[in-house]
Amino acid sequence: MIPHETNGNALFWQRQAIGPGERRRLHGHAPAVLWFTGLSGAGKSTLASLVEQRLHALGCRTFVLDGDNLRHGLCSDLGFSSEDRRENIRRAGEVASLFVQSGAIVLTALISPFAQDRERARRLVPDGHFFEIYCNASVDDCERRDVKGLYRRARAGEVKEFSGISSPYEPPSAPELVLDTASASIEQCVEAVLKIYHERLARPR
Repeated sequence: MIPHETNGNALFWQRQAIGPGERRRLHGHAPAVLWFTGLSGAGKSTLASLVEQRLHALGCRTFVLDGDNLRHGLCSDLGFSSEDRRENIRRAGEVASLFVQSGAIVLTALISPFAQDRERARRLVPDGHFFEIYCNASVDDCERRDVKGLYRRARAGEVKEFSGISSPYEPPSAPELVLDTASASIEQCVEAVLKIYHERLARPR
């Protein structure tokens, strides 16, 4: 084993005794990251929750990593500057990778505004097991359904570094799936996510 130096300490990778094939046979399905990205109010959390419920009903091991929930704990020390947003996504990507290693399907609901950060999260997961799902809704669409009042506060300058208003959002250039959440029904969006997972990673037992 080749050690990795961190702050003067030599760290070694500890080999897992149980491999991905064994975990897949146990769970009866392939692990994956379903990475929902889009502006605030584009429907990421709603869709992640509904897709998880459908997968859970099929007997799949699942977990949702919601951006707001992560900021209550794992990322509670971070703000909303570009640097803090990148660190927020780095941490979420590492956690998602651990879930995949455990054999689970993890669904992330994060604005994740920068393409480079989403690509870094993708590289943590085996090829073919990362699905970037773009919840495509314009600022105007999201603002109209602004149930949290965040856009109003951002327009008033009360919320700083707000994606789509005072901070940039970089739409995916080649996502696995684009959901037009401004016009498609929730049911249609959920079915589209399940379809692409089933088609590419085999239907769960």
